[in-house]
Amino acid sequence: MENIDNETVPTSEQHGATAARYEELKAKIAAMEPDFVRFYVNGNKAAGTRVRLAMQELKTLAQEIRTEVQNIKNEGKPAS
Repeated sequence: MENIDNETVPTSEQHGATAARYEELKAKIAAMEPDFVRFYVNGNKAAGTRVRLAMQELKTLAQEIRTEVQNIKNEGKPAS
C-alpha cells in the first residue's frame, strides 16, 4: 500500500484482489436468483433444495471473507 497525505491507497494488486472477492460475492448472489424465483413464485421444491445449498455456500464464502478481513486488519496482510 502507498501512503499519500496520511491516506492509505491500495496498490493495483490489492485493489484487484478486493474487486475479485467482491465480484465473486456478487456472482454467487446473482446465480441464486432463478432458483429463488422458481421456489418462492412457482413453488418448485427442487429449487428450494438448490436455494438452501447455495445459501450454505454463501455462508461459507462470507466466513472466508470475514476471516480475510480480520487477518488483514490485525496483521496487515491477506490470509493465505
